[in-house]
Amino acid sequence: MRGISMGEIEDGVNGRLEILNGGFEGMTYDLSADEIVIGRNPTTDITLLDEGISREHALVLFDEDGPGYVIEDLQSTNGTKVNGKRIRSASLAEGDEIQIGQTLFRFILVKE
Repeated sequence: MRGISMGEIEDGVNGRLEILNGGFEGMTYDLSADEIVIGRNPTTDITLLDEGISREHALVLFDEDGPGYVIEDLQSTNGTKVNGKRIRSASLAEGDEIQIGQTLFRFILVKE
């Protein structure tokens, strides 16, 4: 069984994740917090009901002093991929595709 739960959307959004596949295709999650945890645990900011991912699988954060948005794999068993390559940490650019378990996301920069 797969699914996703969405956190509360806030003002001041600069980035967004869009789901590209599965039953939730087209849904978006606004990156309005400094850190967004993605995983199977119901306490994560984006919860994916996918047995192939870790309870706390990946972290998306905004680095004001660095490249902007970054994704980090939280030592997951099956890994996190950006544009088809397994990563430990990677800067995110407009249009990057992020694979976590069976879910494929697209990273979008929001112009305010």
